[in-house]
Amino acid sequence: MAHRAENKVFGKRAANHVLILANGDNIRHMTIRPWMVALTICFASLLTVGYLGATSYLVIRDDLIGATMARQARMQHDYEDRIAALRAQLDRITSRQLLDQQVVEKKVEKLLEQQDALFSRHGKLGSLLNRAEESGLQPGSETPASDIPAFAPANEGRRASLSGGSAAIASILQGGEPSARTDVASSMAATSLREGPADRADRIFSKVTLSLKTLESQQLTKIASLTSGASEAAKAITSILLRSGIDVASGTPAGIGGPYVEPSLPGNRFDLSLDELDAALTRLESVRETARALPFSNPAPGQPVTSRFGNRVDPFLGRLALHAGIDFAAQTGDEVKSTGAGKVVAAGVMGGYGNMVEIDHGYGISTRFGHLSKILVSVGDEIETGDIIGRAGSTGRSTGPHVHYEVRRNGQAVDPMHFLNAGMKLTTYLE
Repeated sequence: MAHRAENKVFGKRAANHVLILANGDNIRHMTIRPWMVALTICFASLLTVGYLGATSYLVIRDDLIGATMARQARMQHDYEDRIAALRAQLDRITSRQLLDQQVVEKKVEKLLEQQDALFSRHGKLGSLLNRAEESGLQPGSETPASDIPAFAPANEGRRASLSGGSAAIASILQGGEPSARTDVASSMAATSLREGPADRADRIFSKVTLSLKTLESQQLTKIASLTSGASEAAKAITSILLRSGIDVASGTPAGIGGPYVEPSLPGNRFDLSLDELDAALTRLESVRETARALPFSNPAPGQPVTSRFGNRVDPFLGRLALHAGIDFAAQTGDEVKSTGAGKVVAAGVMGGYGNMVEIDHGYGISTRFGHLSKILVSVGDEIETGDIIGRAGSTGRSTGPHVHYEVRRNGQAVDPMHFLNAGMKLTTYLE
């Protein structure tokens, strides 16, 4: 009673709601309690929030996907642009390397052409230097002809090293170091780091070309000196021969001819200098050969002259008469030597000469040897300077053993002393 009264005092208890479900004769009821209502509201709210969240996600997702795709597209475009730029840069580098390689190959070809030219010159230059040395010529007062630097390679592998130059330059272009670096490349190693491959190649080839130019200039100077020496020697010999009445400059060889054709001039200065030296040496050799063939020697070396050329008192008639030669003192049987090269045209008894030998030396010059006790040659024999042609004696119109020696020009007797004196002067040029 007290509890019920207390309820009345503190308030009236709320009535529960009853849910009645009727299905035909079946009637069911369910009391709806407050917690059930709260749970239903919470579940409905949760569903509503989930629906709204799902709807919002579906709406926002398209925007997110579009933004992501746009960002990826931009990134792809950026990468493509970068790749295109790198390809363009690579093409430029490749093109530059190809151009540099072509330039280097051309320079290597040029060096090989220069080397081929040096090798082709070496054979001719070597023979000319040998001829100059045999002639006793010197390019200067202190430098003999044998000291002139020729274009011969230092070793047989030099050509191989040049032919491999393109490989070495290719290694330089690739940033590597060739296995065998030359002195020129070594001296420029520090500066080449700041230069491009083409610039480094230009410096190397410029150095090599300058060295070749310097060598060629030195050789041209010495070859010019040899040419001048040969020309002067030939001119001196020609002058001596001319004073002896022998004009070798105006002589034209017999049996030559042909139509006139313009001369073939050398393609460069070096070849021209070689041709000039060749011509000078040929001229010198020609006049020397002529001088050696002509009678400039002594038929009785070391013997005094007992009678000179010209008018004298004839020993048999006691009045003036022309002595057509000179006499050398000799003993019977002494050697009588040819004074020049030539051909024997007479060998036998010849009037007042007694036993006489006559030799034709060309250029209208002939020599006669009289009063021989014995003749050692025959007509037609080819004689060299210094050959023994007979023995001294006193045959013919003679007062005692001696050597009678005559020189004739075009059949006319001339003073042999002119030839003997000329021979002494020629000794310097003929040795």
